[in-house]
Amino acid sequence: MAALSPRLAGAILIAAGLYQLPPAKRACLRQCQSPLGFLLANWRDGAWGAFLMGLRHGVYCLGCCWALMCVLFAVGVMNLAWVAALTAFILVEKFGRKGAYVSRAGGVAMLAFGILLLAR
Repeated sequence: MAALSPRLAGAILIAAGLYQLPPAKRACLRQCQSPLGFLLANWRDGAWGAFLMGLRHGVYCLGCCWALMCVLFAVGVMNLAWVAALTAFILVEKFGRKGAYVSRAGGVAMLAFGILLLAR
């Protein structure tokens, strides 16, 4: 279940790499790195408040990782080695001290790999 076209895979990698670089990604990453901090800063009482907090935090986490999940379509959704590599990358990005730097470095690597695939 990988992209059959190197051009499609390259385009996916370039798009994901570009998404790793802007401030919007860093803002989502910052909110997603500390769920407890998010809860303390955005606490709302009651069931509706809990729903809204969960929804808002979910949007941040989706904003943090959607592009990386798309990368699986370029490298192989069922390829366990790539799934493990992306899992490790997300783990370091979200829980490492230098998550924003890891995110940008990964974005540059995805851009380079995507351009390499398009150049074939």
